[in-house]
Amino acid sequence: MQFFFLQASEINSAANYLPIGLQMLFAIGLIATVIVGSNYLGPKRATADKLQNFESGIEIRGNARQPMAVKYFLVAILFVLFDVEVIFFYPYAVNFRELGWSGFVAVLVFVSLFITGLVYIFKKGALKWEV
Repeated sequence: MQFFFLQASEINSAANYLPIGLQMLFAIGLIATVIVGSNYLGPKRATADKLQNFESGIEIRGNARQPMAVKYFLVAILFVLFDVEVIFFYPYAVNFRELGWSGFVAVLVFVSLFITGLVYIFKKGALKWEV
């Protein structure tokens, strides 16, 4: 109960942040100890099999620096763009009653811009795959 009667200067004093600072120091010290300890105590057997790249259990074939089609990147960027669009609907869904008609109109403008972009992408043929 005494907490409610404290002055603002007593609540925001530097002494109140001491436990947080100690916890951060402890966490940093633990991380450093684990990294350094595993480096010194762990086994070091550098064989040819261990030094070879491993990717999902698939044997390595060819050079990893070969050119890749831009279509893969384009589809990935478009997926991220339209996936992030859905995230912006969450605040509207939570506060749709408080936002009223002005919020509804704003969401309609937002959706119409993205539908315009999707139509543009289809007309440009960005999602057509040439085999």
